[in-house]
Amino acid sequence: MSLRSIMDGIAPHFEKGGKFQALYPAYEAIDTALYTPGHTTRGASHVRDGLDLKRIMMTVWLCAWIPAIVGSYFVGLQANEAMQAAGLTAIEGWRGVFLNPLLSFDPNSMIDCLIHGLGYFIPLYMVVFAGGIIFEIWFASVRGHEVNEGYFVTSILYTLTLPAGIPLWMAVVGIVFGVVIGKEVFGGTGKNFLNPALTGRAFLYFAYPAAMSGDSVWVAVDGVTQATPLGNAALGLDYGVDMTSAFLGYMPGTIGGESILAIGIAAAILLATRIASWRIMLGCVIGLVGTVGLFNLMDSSNPMFSMNPLWHLLLGGFAFGAVFMATDPVSAAHTNRGRLIYGILIGFMCALIRVANPAFPEGMMLAILFGNLFAPLIDNVVVQSNIKRRLARV
Repeated sequence: MSLRSIMDGIAPHFEKGGKFQALYPAYEAIDTALYTPGHTTRGASHVRDGLDLKRIMMTVWLCAWIPAIVGSYFVGLQANEAMQAAGLTAIEGWRGVFLNPLLSFDPNSMIDCLIHGLGYFIPLYMVVFAGGIIFEIWFASVRGHEVNEGYFVTSILYTLTLPAGIPLWMAVVGIVFGVVIGKEVFGGTGKNFLNPALTGRAFLYFAYPAAMSGDSVWVAVDGVTQATPLGNAALGLDYGVDMTSAFLGYMPGTIGGESILAIGIAAAILLATRIASWRIMLGCVIGLVGTVGLFNLMDSSNPMFSMNPLWHLLLGGFAFGAVFMATDPVSAAHTNRGRLIYGILIGFMCALIRVANPAFPEGMMLAILFGNLFAPLIDNVVVQSNIKRRLARV
């Protein structure tokens, strides 16, 4: 018996009148994830784009695995280097049960580095996905709407913005907050005005700052401290990384937000498929570079005022945020001119937070959330401007 036959056979139990009808959104989510929906649009003939929500979300999800794999490798590499420096040959805890028999933790072995890094990313992603999808299904069951593929994207992007060694329970708390407060309380997918993944990460940053910032969270080995390049820059210290390493992603930071190379490959795919907006990405770059250029012209004792714009593009979560987070089709601006303005606003705010606020050397997360708040206003101004201009022609 085929899987399709099994799904069709149990369908009546989940449909209206069945004993599991309250769980229909869960059944429907699994069925449409495995197969193309069996229903078609009814009514008069019309032109449709072949790219539906499922394909859009799955493409973004697959693209997110590019920085995930590259980021996992560098997480493992830095952890193996730290273990070698400390004379450690095994790791403690439940991860050690699985990884110690498999690995020699050699920083010169690509396989050892990749598997060690995946030993942090995969469990983290699994608990994040499970924790969030439970609340997605719960809200969908109560409200009677479908569970769509948007959570696949939210869960992996959220995971990639976390430090590798964050406690698993803490990551679950963050994603639940992002799903419930950032999306479901506003009506679910398509009605939220904040990016759910960033909402969850922002909650963790302010609720558990010791686990989300500081020198002790970026290398996945207990007791090892290492500052991020932006953290060093804010203190006027050597960045601790050259531009080539920064471009590749070989530096302390979040799991998937550091490799410009991996993020750039994903961006090329998203732009080629027209899923992500090039106007938003370009606007982010213009806003950041333009603002940083103005700061460079000013005299200040703050070392961030003299930081080269190229370093701002390479370091921290700017590239990841501009490609994956700012381009969220729900919480971003929707008009073409509005998208460019929206991107410029995010780039401007990121530079302002990084440079003018010495206590917060990153800035991209808050900049995007700030942009989300203004996206409806930006679109409204653009639309009203177009209406006035057309009326003036009459």
